[in-house]
Amino acid sequence: MPLNENDHEDGLRARLVRVGVELVNAEGVQALSLREIARRAGVSHGAPRRYFPAHLDLLSAIARQGFAELAARVAEEDPEGAPARERIEALARVYLDYADTRRGMYELMFRHDLLESGRLGLRETSLPLFAHLTGLVARVRPEADPVLLAGALWANLHGIAQLWHWGSLPLATGGDDPGPLLTAALDAHLGRPAQ
Repeated sequence: MPLNENDHEDGLRARLVRVGVELVNAEGVQALSLREIARRAGVSHGAPRRYFPAHLDLLSAIARQGFAELAARVAEEDPEGAPARERIEALARVYLDYADTRRGMYELMFRHDLLESGRLGLRETSLPLFAHLTGLVARVRPEADPVLLAGALWANLHGIAQLWHWGSLPLATGGDDPGPLLTAALDAHLGRPAQ
């Protein structure tokens, strides 16, 4: 639906981001051109430049929505009061589910060139999730460097998500569920849970 002159500045900006989110969720990262977002928002192809001087600025704003959604899912599924390892497992399951169900957004969120773009505060949106994981890891493994260990665990989760999506892990392991791989990754990084 085209916008009219009564739409205020924030309304058009928000609409461009919303259209971008819908587009990346439906068609993937490769569909996110300024021209296509503008077309679907019902504005001229030059209109996004008024709010997003560079294509990366718009992509960063879209990715920021992805981080907000992932953070909300993590908060919703976080069993506060549970042992830290259970909370890490819940966070990891949300992460893997998000990677599976929001494939395009997930790919967009972790592009290095966007994380380097500080103009729209993407780092400030993404780093609290990592800090949350780091805090939980510190409670499970107080003797370890929590940032290093959380980084290794995150890299492992990201690898599971990517390799599962590409079909490499199901082929190599013969499995049809990434759950056992998640358990193995948690055991490798955090140790086996006390029985």
